Amino acid sequence: MANDSAEQLNTLKHDTKDTIDEAKNRAQAGGEKLKRGVEGDSMPMGDRIVSNVKETLHNTAADIDAAKRDVRHGAGKADDKV
Repeated sequence: MANDSAEQLNTLKHDTKDTIDEAKNRAQAGGEKLKRGVEGDSMPMGDRIVSNVKETLHNTAADIDAAKRDVRHGAGKADDKV
Protein backbone atom coordinates (compact mmCIF):
# COMPACT_ATOMS: atom_id res chain seq x y z
CA MET A 1 0.00 0.00 0.00
CA ALA A 2 2.80 2.43 0.88
CA ASN A 3 4.48 1.60 -2.40
CA ASP A 4 1.29 2.58 -4.26
CA SER A 5 1.30 6.01 -2.64
CA ALA A 6 4.97 6.50 -3.43
CA GLU A 7 4.37 5.46 -7.04
CA GLN A 8 1.41 7.85 -7.37
CA LEU A 9 3.47 10.68 -5.90
CA ASN A 10 6.31 9.91 -8.28
CA THR A 11 3.91 9.85 -11.24
CA LEU A 12 2.41 13.18 -10.19
CA LYS A 13 5.87 14.69 -9.84
CA HIS A 14 6.93 13.51 -13.30
CA ASP A 15 3.61 14.55 -14.88
CA THR A 16 3.97 18.04 -13.42
CA LYS A 17 7.53 18.40 -14.72
CA ASP A 18 6.56 17.15 -18.19
CA THR A 19 3.54 19.49 -18.33
CA ILE A 20 5.68 22.49 -17.39
CA ASP A 21 8.37 21.49 -19.90
CA GLU A 22 5.75 21.01 -22.62
CA ALA A 23 4.22 24.43 -21.95
CA LYS A 24 7.67 26.06 -21.93
CA ASN A 25 8.59 24.46 -25.25
CA ARG A 26 5.27 25.38 -26.88
CA ALA A 27 5.71 28.98 -25.70
CA GLN A 28 9.23 29.10 -27.13
CA ALA A 29 7.98 27.68 -30.43
CA GLY A 30 5.25 30.30 -30.49
CA GLY A 31 7.85 32.97 -29.79
CA GLU A 32 9.88 31.91 -32.80
CA LYS A 33 6.81 32.03 -35.03
CA LEU A 34 5.85 35.44 -33.62
CA LYS A 35 9.39 36.73 -34.18
CA ARG A 36 9.21 35.75 -37.85
CA GLY A 37 5.78 37.35 -38.15
CA VAL A 38 6.92 40.62 -36.62
CA GLU A 39 10.19 40.93 -38.53
CA GLY A 40 8.66 39.68 -41.77
CA ASP A 41 10.69 40.22 -44.92
CA SER A 42 13.26 42.34 -43.09
CA MET A 43 14.50 39.18 -41.39
CA PRO A 44 17.43 37.67 -43.33
CA MET A 45 16.71 34.31 -44.98
CA GLY A 46 19.29 32.52 -42.85
CA ASP A 47 17.71 33.83 -39.65
CA ARG A 48 14.26 32.74 -40.87
CA ILE A 49 15.56 29.23 -41.54
CA VAL A 50 17.19 29.05 -38.10
CA SER A 51 13.97 30.33 -36.52
CA ASN A 52 11.92 27.66 -38.35
CA VAL A 53 14.31 24.95 -37.18
CA LYS A 54 14.11 26.22 -33.58
CA GLU A 55 10.31 26.25 -33.75
CA THR A 56 10.29 22.68 -35.03
CA LEU A 57 12.71 21.55 -32.31
CA HIS A 58 10.64 23.19 -29.57
CA ASN A 59 7.42 21.62 -30.90
CA THR A 60 9.13 18.22 -31.10
CA ALA A 61 10.39 18.53 -27.52
CA ALA A 62 6.86 19.48 -26.40
CA ASP A 63 5.41 16.46 -28.22
CA ILE A 64 7.96 14.22 -26.48
CA ASP A 65 6.95 15.61 -23.08
CA ALA A 66 3.28 14.95 -23.91
CA ALA A 67 4.16 11.42 -25.07
CA LYS A 68 5.97 10.72 -21.81
CA ARG A 69 2.77 11.50 -19.91
CA ASP A 70 0.73 9.38 -22.32
CA VAL A 71 3.04 6.40 -21.89
CA ARG A 72 3.04 6.83 -18.11
CA HIS A 73 -0.78 6.63 -18.16
CA GLY A 74 -1.13 3.84 -20.68
CA ALA A 75 -1.28 6.07 -23.78
CA GLY A 76 -5.00 6.61 -23.26
CA LYS A 77 -5.43 10.19 -24.42
CA ALA A 78 -3.27 11.68 -27.15
CA ASP A 79 -5.15 14.98 -27.43
CA ASP A 80 -4.29 16.50 -24.04
CA LYS A 81 -1.66 18.95 -25.30
CA VAL A 82 -1.10 22.10 -23.31
